[in-house]
Amino acid sequence: MAGRGPAPKDPTKRRRRNAAEPETVITPDDEMRGPELPEGVLGTDEATGEPLPWHPMTQLWWDSWRTSAQAQTFVMTDWLFLIDTALMHHTMWAKGRWEFASEVRLRAAKFGATPEDRARLKLKVDDPTNAPQRPVQSTGNVSDINSRRARLTG
Repeated sequence: MAGRGPAPKDPTKRRRRNAAEPETVITPDDEMRGPELPEGVLGTDEATGEPLPWHPMTQLWWDSWRTSAQAQTFVMTDWLFLIDTALMHHTMWAKGRWEFASEVRLRAAKFGATPEDRARLKLKVDDPTNAPQRPVQSTGNVSDINSRRARLTG
């Protein structure tokens, strides 16, 4: 007769007691971080000699990374890696080279682009609306509740 196997071992008797890794909690602050997308790396317009602009979707993608909560943890090597990724993103949108999409997705996942990626990285973006509210300071025309209680209770 099939069963479920032996009873689980007592956790205190196990050789390996892997402690759960702590989760990093980041509170978004909407501050713009990191460098601007570099000019001149896309070449120049033959007619005007002006540097070619970044595709608007790439500019939007880049600005979303610069204002993301994760950007608080990025160092310069992270930004340089993301600039390389931005070149792929631009090529994908400007030239319709959709074979770059999978590489862009893999590279963005390293920085926690989706909720699943952030869970894998043990990164939690805190909702600032859930933060405990500080008490409102008295404005002069509002009396303290304790003085009102004292008057009422005599």
